Amino acid sequence: MGRKRVGELSWVDAAVKEVTAGRRDKLSEISQLLNWSAIERLLDGIHASARGEAAYPPVVMFKVLLLQRWYSLSDPAMEEALADRLSFRRFVGLSLEDETPDHSTIWRFREELSRRGLIEPLMDEMVGQLDDRGLLLKQGTLIDATLVQGAARRPRKKEGKTSRTDPKARFGTNNERRRFEFGYKGHVAVDGGSALVRAVRMTPANIQEIDVAVELVQGDELALYADRGYDAEHLHAHLAALGIADGIMRRNRKGRLLSDRDVARNHALAGRRRPVEKVFGTLKRSYRLARLPYFNRARNTVAFALACFAYNLRRVHALTTP
Repeated sequence: MGRKRVGELSWVDAAVKEVTAGRRDKLSEISQLLNWSAIERLLDGIHASARGEAAYPPVVMFKVLLLQRWYSLSDPAMEEALADRLSFRRFVGLSLEDETPDHSTIWRFREELSRRGLIEPLMDEMVGQLDDRGLLLKQGTLIDATLVQGAARRPRKKEGKTSRTDPKARFGTNNERRRFEFGYKGHVAVDGGSALVRAVRMTPANIQEIDVAVELVQGDELALYADRGYDAEHLHAHLAALGIADGIMRRNRKGRLLSDRDVARNHALAGRRRPVEKVFGTLKRSYRLARLPYFNRARNTVAFALACFAYNLRRVHALTTP
């Protein structure tokens, strides 16, 4: 299937570039942070146009999805913004004379990411590039999870514990505050030194953090830090087998209260793992993920992982740009 030829600059683009010369364009700076050809290879084969028409290059469409997350835009709003904003066109690789993808094309491309299970390999590729540049310090990995409200209305008591609209969403509770939410739980592994996200998982809200913990251990960190919800023998043993220092906070157990030494240790570790809370705060506040946008676990997984991908790019820009 054919691809659209895009990004060929005309005299109009040259004239606009001359007028805007000297102005700082953060999106253009962010665009230089990755080797996009490696991303393009992972996306090769996606054809998101309707009825077999020539499709936009997949890396163009992937960049469109990143813009959506940074600016919290719906598909129709993203379509309109691409038509209006010069910086958006430059970032995705469209000239002023190129047609822009409509909201249906954006939706189809995101669906293909989900259907093909590409979001995890894309995240792995990005993290690998950051590692190659020495941006991951690996002094410690911070793991944690956050409850995220689903798009579906929470079932009333007489309706049971599931939703017909979103059958995968579940009720879950925060281990510390015991607050119930209906939806999903986002799990992350964050590099303690750089605050970059290294791994992402999404589960129904009733899945306990400890059930996902081993998947978030990277294996090359010096230590792992986590709250009381991760205090389980099998995780302690896993860290010991890998030679990773155990920075998991301890919890009271039935018939055995924490010693003064354990209490003091927990207080010290609370400060070490605090940066992961800032990551969640950014995702929920800046990227509007306090509530998930879709009535579907697979789509919400893509949305959450895209937000982490977008967060990492902004974080790298902050770390590397004067």
